[in-house]
Amino acid sequence: MTRIVIVGASVGGVKTAQALRNEGFDGELVLVEQENIAHPYDKPPLSKFHLTSGQDISAIPLVDAGSMDSVNATWKFGVAASDVDATNHNLVLEDGSSISYDKLVIATGARARRSPWGEGPGIHVLRTAQDAEELRTDLLPGRHLVIIGGGFIGAEVAATARKAGLSVSIVDPLPAPMSRVLNMEVGDIFRSKHEAEGIEAYFGVGVDGIDRVPDEGVSKLVRLSDGTVLEADTVLVGIGAQVNTEWLNNSALMLDNGVVCNEYLQATEVEDIFVVGDVCRWQTGETTTRLEHWTNATDQALLVAHNMLNVGDERSYTPNEYVWSDQFDWKIQVVGHTGAAEFHIVGNTTVGRFAVIYTGGSGEACGAVIVNWPRALVKTRQAVMRNAPSKTLREELIALDSKLAKHV
Repeated sequence: MTRIVIVGASVGGVKTAQALRNEGFDGELVLVEQENIAHPYDKPPLSKFHLTSGQDISAIPLVDAGSMDSVNATWKFGVAASDVDATNHNLVLEDGSSISYDKLVIATGARARRSPWGEGPGIHVLRTAQDAEELRTDLLPGRHLVIIGGGFIGAEVAATARKAGLSVSIVDPLPAPMSRVLNMEVGDIFRSKHEAEGIEAYFGVGVDGIDRVPDEGVSKLVRLSDGTVLEADTVLVGIGAQVNTEWLNNSALMLDNGVVCNEYLQATEVEDIFVVGDVCRWQTGETTTRLEHWTNATDQALLVAHNMLNVGDERSYTPNEYVWSDQFDWKIQVVGHTGAAEFHIVGNTTVGRFAVIYTGGSGEACGAVIVNWPRALVKTRQAVMRNAPSKTLREELIALDSKLAKHV
């Protein structure tokens, strides 16, 4: 094996390149990235502190300059891949050039779902550094920001903008923020937190349209399905993501809301192509799974590097799900599978230090939400990884909470 080409220089692609070098690969590495940037950057901060920091993306590098140099790769920024000829091991680029490969890694991720209510000045999405720069110019103190979509991105931007002095409204047809991941009752805890911080919440309500109002001091009117009309200076549309697979439509790869892979993250029936990150849909028993987590991309990168270089000793992928979110003074950490009907809250939601433990069908701790409680996070991650009884974990956290309460 002499040349490995990686398409995508976000977390999945870059971490794969680093892992390949750490595994001892000494051949040629080429990374192709469609964003016209000088250095890979970290995306989670885009919806948090970076959005109003006034700094450019050099302040949030994915890897430092020394680590980037140690990868010893050829970096092709500002050019997108347009096709793969898997038979002849050839990657075709949009500029008309092509790159031959011995093995290929697809890490093209996902993009923000566009607004179905029209686009233009003052209507934003948030996924890339350019998106963040464009949104930042409109986040001025005293303005009104309407966020359509109460998932993690919407909730994080709401908190960031509110702290920056904007008035903020969130709209979502679901009954509570982040309730696609959490159940309604837990999501309602976060709704109460946002409302206490001065955010107007319109949950359980859809959006019928966005109208422009020229020369009247209000740039947009957001019309809700219950008849409410919100006057907005700026609108953020945060309604999910679409995987970047269109460039593969003419390839031999199997596509199904992602690139379909086996349990080794090897593209189905194409043995020299591997897939990492948001674009990866891998086989798990009878079904396939796709995740959009930073940690998932990192873990998959390590596995793919091993499997590419150790034929005959491949490892199957089992995710250790973990995501985090910063909203106001709450550090929110989510592990495992959340949203189960049976759950228990330990701690104090009023003061903002608590854990929500979800119970699986066999009584195991299958997932949790932890807020501002590092020791609970450690215990919970360990319990979820080993499928420990939910009851035992709850008892441990209740005892820990009791000790903490005595010292308050």
